[in-house]
Amino acid sequence: MKILPNIEIVDLALYFDSTLVIADAHIGYEEALNKQGILVPRLQFDEMVKKMGSIFKALKGKTIKTIVINGDLKHEFGTISEQEWRNTLKFLDLLAKHCQEIVLVKGNHDTILGPIAKKRNVKVVDNVIIGNVLVTHGDKIPDKKTLKGASTIIIGHEHPAVSLKEGARVEKVKCFLKGRYKGKCLIAQPSFNTMIEGTNLLRDIILSPFLKQNLDNFEVYVVEDEVYGFGKVGKLRQMV
Repeated sequence: MKILPNIEIVDLALYFDSTLVIADAHIGYEEALNKQGILVPRLQFDEMVKKMGSIFKALKGKTIKTIVINGDLKHEFGTISEQEWRNTLKFLDLLAKHCQEIVLVKGNHDTILGPIAKKRNVKVVDNVIIGNVLVTHGDKIPDKKTLKGASTIIIGHEHPAVSLKEGARVEKVKCFLKGRYKGKCLIAQPSFNTMIEGTNLLRDIILSPFLKQNLDNFEVYVVEDEVYGFGKVGKLRQMV
């Protein structure tokens, strides 16, 4: 499904101008939970690899020159865990087989991403502009000069999701969010880590400064077996 005339939603990724963008993989999340005494099976890396395979299959025949990871490739703040070392390098190697260049946009969890990036000679940047699209993590607002050159902004960080109710059952599902920020089109994309459900836009506290505004006119695109347009946030609030 196209979220804009020039930008296509492909599962949890965005594709435009021979560029594929994913956000918030949070590799190492299960290990962090295990250290806190929360025992969960370490299956998410394999799930992400499968999901990338499905995305590449869906884009077969289309050129992918650049893959952008829009922040929070890894989960731990102050260290690089054993799982992060092993799986981030495997993930980068997988992506490298399908593109000419990988760009890592620095997220708030990426405080010591440098050693991993250096191992694979991957560029780490605060944000990147592709055509008229600015890709930035979303935990902070870039300077005016950076914003000026873009008509569309893509952010991660928020991990947007909505709760859907069917009878007594309530399920939180990942979604893309599209609206405006200071006259520019703004797209927030969900976490690529299938274990992280995200921020419930209908009731949770919003994290990104880009989204600290009235979201009622923002459009919701739910990602399940397909991508579904669910209308505006304000309308969904009335239904909850």
